[in-house]
Amino acid sequence: MNNNNETTYDVVVIGGGIQGAGVAQAAQAAGYSTLILEKTDWAAGTSSKSSKLIHGGLRYLESGELSLVQEGLQERALLLKNAPELVHSNWFYLPIYKHSNYHSWQIHSGLTLYWMLSGFHEESKFEVVPESQWGELDGLETKDLQKVYRYHDAQTDDAKLTAAVIQSAVSLGAETCCPAEFIKAEKTEDGYRVCYKTSPDKNSTQTKDENSVSCRFLVNAGGPWVNHVASAISPPPRSIEVDLVQGAHLILDKKISDQCFYLESPTDNRAVFVSPWYDKTLLGTTETLFEGNPEDASPTEQERQYLLDVLASHFPEYDGNVCGEMAGLRVLPSGRQKHYHRSREVRLITDQPRRPHYLGIYGGKLTGYRATAEKVVKEIGETLGVPENWVDTKTLPLTVPTT
Repeated sequence: MNNNNETTYDVVVIGGGIQGAGVAQAAQAAGYSTLILEKTDWAAGTSSKSSKLIHGGLRYLESGELSLVQEGLQERALLLKNAPELVHSNWFYLPIYKHSNYHSWQIHSGLTLYWMLSGFHEESKFEVVPESQWGELDGLETKDLQKVYRYHDAQTDDAKLTAAVIQSAVSLGAETCCPAEFIKAEKTEDGYRVCYKTSPDKNSTQTKDENSVSCRFLVNAGGPWVNHVASAISPPPRSIEVDLVQGAHLILDKKISDQCFYLESPTDNRAVFVSPWYDKTLLGTTETLFEGNPEDASPTEQERQYLLDVLASHFPEYDGNVCGEMAGLRVLPSGRQKHYHRSREVRLITDQPRRPHYLGIYGGKLTGYRATAEKVVKEIGETLGVPENWVDTKTLPLTVPTT
């Protein structure tokens, strides 16, 4: 306890998406007493509205982000090993047409590099689908089709994965508070004083109780709200300007295939995935600049039509209907480049270069959450020191959440 009889933690994490969950798990595994605060529910924001893919990011090879791809492939291998109930491998089919933006030799080279960056893992090999089997590709358009490659990546239920990481953090001794609305934080001599409001449950109409705790290190894992959280901290920590980029997905009521398809939009050459989602199909994603309250993110009519046009161009006989939709927000550094070409490397911004007491997480991929958390814990260790009892998150199993 501190002088104000407030509970003191080594680390307080704000935000219960996959990045915050990963930090809570890793910090507690490293021996730091940890509390994580979440406003509504675990993975309530973008972490439950992703493309549900655990992958290295084949398309990031185009922009030369080899380290990002390699990290993703390493994390994919760990998740397949440590979370077999939550993450499963699947075939991804990549068709090439006469009008495709990339030639066959370019795709072949990219897939070879992808395999190499995976460490030449046997399961990461790719194949060419013989033309004699094209009729078995679940209704894929074969007019002007020149070649079809297939390779392995993985899928997950992103919300369940996030809850599983929270469950792991709790099993290690981390404390959680959800729902808990972050109000403000103030710098103290030893770290930060964090104020937040709680209610009995997320649907409660009762007056929320105000609470406060102290911590030696504060982690801002607010996702799209990262700068909103930073603005409520005194003195204001360092931050960076960002763009929020919306990624929309449609859920279709008929399953197209048990496998995944990596398609190219005929209008702007972007990648769009068609994936099985339980007994339905998930179609996405888009990249649309978003302005406003992140809570209001939802697919636009233009995005719906864009996705349906991609679907129709590749699966012209599909007769299913849209039965659901969702939109998540990516956090990308502001810049002049088109959103599609901006780096997906996570940015970790601290309040000071040496011995920081605050860190903000900007961006980050679902697949790389554990690696990001490992980097955050390294920053925490620079300030708090390294505890003796350390559990490596590379070896921690993840199981289906019990609640």
